[in-house]
Amino acid sequence: MFKKIKGYMFLSIALAMMLVFAGCGTAENTKTNASTNAPVESTAAPTEQPTEQPAETVELIISAAASMKDALTELQKTYEAANTNIKLSFNFGASGALQQQIEQGAPADLFLSAAVKNMTALVDKQLIDSAQQVNLLNNELVVVVPADSAAAIGAIADLSKAEVKTVAIGIPESVPAGNYAKEALTSANLWDSLQTKSVQGKDVRQVLQYVETGNADAGFVYKTDALTSDKVKIAFTVDQASYKAIQYPIGIVKATKHSQEAEQFYTYLQTQEALDVFVKYGFTVPN
Repeated sequence: MFKKIKGYMFLSIALAMMLVFAGCGTAENTKTNASTNAPVESTAAPTEQPTEQPAETVELIISAAASMKDALTELQKTYEAANTNIKLSFNFGASGALQQQIEQGAPADLFLSAAVKNMTALVDKQLIDSAQQVNLLNNELVVVVPADSAAAIGAIADLSKAEVKTVAIGIPESVPAGNYAKEALTSANLWDSLQTKSVQGKDVRQVLQYVETGNADAGFVYKTDALTSDKVKIAFTVDQASYKAIQYPIGIVKATKHSQEAEQFYTYLQTQEALDVFVKYGFTVPN
């Protein structure tokens, strides 16, 4: 009898433990309403919808003549403030060097040259569409001397004086300002005689720097460059009849990957707002 009772006790304990475990599993896997025993619906917050992504930033690369640096830097701030998805990156240099870079496949969306011949070369090679280039600005050639110079220089012939030991010009083959200077000196029959005292710069800004630092007694630069520095003064304006008219064409490079944005900036530079900035820096607008 004792053995039967003991067996029933073990069986009862085993059944009780099975019921406890089953109850725990149900409690863990099923949430119910205390009053109705009905399952409770999930109250998790719905997934948030993705917000609209900001417009992708487009970088425009503009190869521009060094003499345009100050005006374009000011225009950059205005344009980027009004077009927050556009970043303007400038490649400043001598127009001839920039032309060669574009010919060799260097990335560029627009080209701003200080001479028509460099733009014409790219149009002829079908790297710029003739319908997407226009003469934007004009400039003048001047001779500058250090601000504290006492040399009596008031005309191109004065560059032959013994007191003028060094004359700076841009490399005529690649720097339009240097080519204009060569034309003017050739017209005055001075090109050959001044070779022994001339020093050449890689662009017009380097020529300006030579005069600013006293490494040249005089230098041929654009009027716009002369106006940017208080370390030089204009000795005289070169006779415009002695060199070709200084024109600044702008064109859209055919290889651009951002044709719409390039055309918008191309159009903007022709607006009165932009032209007023160029005029402030000494450029003139073609009639």
